[in-house]
Amino acid sequence: MDGLLASGANPAVGIVIFMLGGLAGAVFYLPFKKVTGWAWESYWLVYAMFGLLIVPWVLTLIVSPNVFDVLRAAPRGELWYTYLCGAAWGFGGLTWGLMIRYLGFGLGLAMGAGITSAAGTLFPPMLKGAEAIQAMFTTPSGRVSVLAAVISVAGIVLVGMAGMSKEKELSEDEKKKAVAEFDFKKGIIAVLFAGLMSAGMSFGLQGGPRIEELALTVSPASSVAWAGMPVLVMVLLGGFTVNFVWCVLLNIKNKTAGDYVRPDGPVLTSNLFFAALAGTIWCSQFICFKTGEPQMGETSYIGWAVLMASQILFSQLLGVALGEWKGASRKTVQLLVSGLVLLLVSAVVAGYSGYLGQS
Repeated sequence: MDGLLASGANPAVGIVIFMLGGLAGAVFYLPFKKVTGWAWESYWLVYAMFGLLIVPWVLTLIVSPNVFDVLRAAPRGELWYTYLCGAAWGFGGLTWGLMIRYLGFGLGLAMGAGITSAAGTLFPPMLKGAEAIQAMFTTPSGRVSVLAAVISVAGIVLVGMAGMSKEKELSEDEKKKAVAEFDFKKGIIAVLFAGLMSAGMSFGLQGGPRIEELALTVSPASSVAWAGMPVLVMVLLGGFTVNFVWCVLLNIKNKTAGDYVRPDGPVLTSNLFFAALAGTIWCSQFICFKTGEPQMGETSYIGWAVLMASQILFSQLLGVALGEWKGASRKTVQLLVSGLVLLLVSAVVAGYSGYLGQS
């Protein structure tokens, strides 16, 4: 399968696709700002139903019509592995909103995605065995891809340092203007849990090689570009299970199930639309990840670092636009800009590693 993927690879296209996914990951939360009068668990459940179940399955049935035959033929162990990795991500994803709640779009997404990037880029290929580990450090493409990941992590560290510098400089009133519930300590706890658990998404998406092979061979075969969709729906199914159970439990506990049927007219319709839109935008990042992988050939694992780096880059730009960095000192801004430059450089280096892998 690796040879088939490499034969039609175009790393530049792969990098662009990953970056578009990062953009989707950075802005998906914005539609939630239009939701009014609903409890968190109500709009999060609608988001989960569309982002983790409806949209990915509809797309998969269109582009990968053999998906049910593929899943029936796939090894049970691989199916369970991808599902459970998705469930691990689900636990992390439940606290993703808390990061933004306590740290804001810019800092919250940067630090959470940074931890997820480091764990989700370097560990999955190592699970493939000694040969894969050796290739990462002995082949030119492998060494350059590891360098890209290191540069990405360095950029993430600088962005995190900028966030900590900002936290020390601004008064409580200034922090509250940009992020109403700013709380650095609570935010860090949420970041650590959400970042590490969310790396399960990377493990799952890269953990179904036999499923992808079947997608290319079971008639009617999927195209190379869409061969990863059966893996994606299994991972997202695991995430949906966790989110669905948690939100329903909260609906029962908080007596908020009436949100879905309350006759609020335009408000009800608007809430359903924007929560569904958030889910649709969110799942787009991982659709981009799986369709961008074939373009990278042997260094496809670097796509996770590019996806997360792009998400951080765009989230910071969004944070600047929303005024979250207003009032920060020149030193803090320099740290932020330096980190963003390194994130851009990491994407370029990742693309170069893909070309080395082809040659």
